[in-house]
Amino acid sequence: MMTPTFRSFFLVSLLLALAACSSQVPVATGPSGEQDSAPSQILDWHNIPDAEPKWEPRARYGNHSPYKVFGKTYHVLPSSKGYNEVGIGSWYGKKFAGRPTSSQEPYDPYAMTAAHKSLPLPSYVRVTNLDNNKQIVVRVNDRGPFHEGRIIDLSYAAAHKIGYANKGTARVKVEVIELEREAITRPTRPANYVAPVNGNKQSYYLQVGAFQDLSTAKNLRLQLIALTAAPVGIYSQSDARESAIHRVRIGPFASENAAQQVQYELRETVSDPLLIKR
Repeated sequence: MMTPTFRSFFLVSLLLALAACSSQVPVATGPSGEQDSAPSQILDWHNIPDAEPKWEPRARYGNHSPYKVFGKTYHVLPSSKGYNEVGIGSWYGKKFAGRPTSSQEPYDPYAMTAAHKSLPLPSYVRVTNLDNNKQIVVRVNDRGPFHEGRIIDLSYAAAHKIGYANKGTARVKVEVIELEREAITRPTRPANYVAPVNGNKQSYYLQVGAFQDLSTAKNLRLQLIALTAAPVGIYSQSDARESAIHRVRIGPFASENAAQQVQYELRETVSDPLLIKR
């Protein structure tokens, strides 16, 4: 037999559960599935400019493949070329404001960005709301949504501009905007970029990323070759307990100063390369 205290707790819990089940108000959820809400600031949503597509190297973070969320395994595409898909779009807002995205950029619910499970970060996509034919362009810099059947999580501003923020979800078409890498004339490699064979015992490298997927590492290497005259290599390592890890490194350099010079030159295109000594 239930005590009065336990009975009261049970009844309150049951009423709350029934209220939650019967609610018809759409609830937005972020990439992690947490309950979310709209940010308080009201803007002129329709006049917020779309993201401006431009070629960017792969982000150092957020492109690890495969990865697991809620026990399910996901794979990052080696290339975004040709991607287009129709499905359900959702949005995420206030709860995630300021938190780091998968690419480690702070999430801004008022920016024209999005989360996607498999597109390389960053990517630019055109999203069409199939209910009203409105279109927007957003920059994908995060992972999600991880609800079954949903294909993209827009920022709150993007969802408002395309016309489904108040509904929570909509049927959308997502198409990648393919960008060609700008032609870059590679400079002549200065002599102090490469450590002499019989010179210093200590060599310096800039590590840009580490991946389980070899094709991802190869793609990043090709992007870096177009950006620097320094040598770029893939260094693979594995043991009996782990899958192979493919590290993309610039170097070797003859000195720490030489490595830092390249680090400075790439500051606008490569996210925080790690200086290491070997």
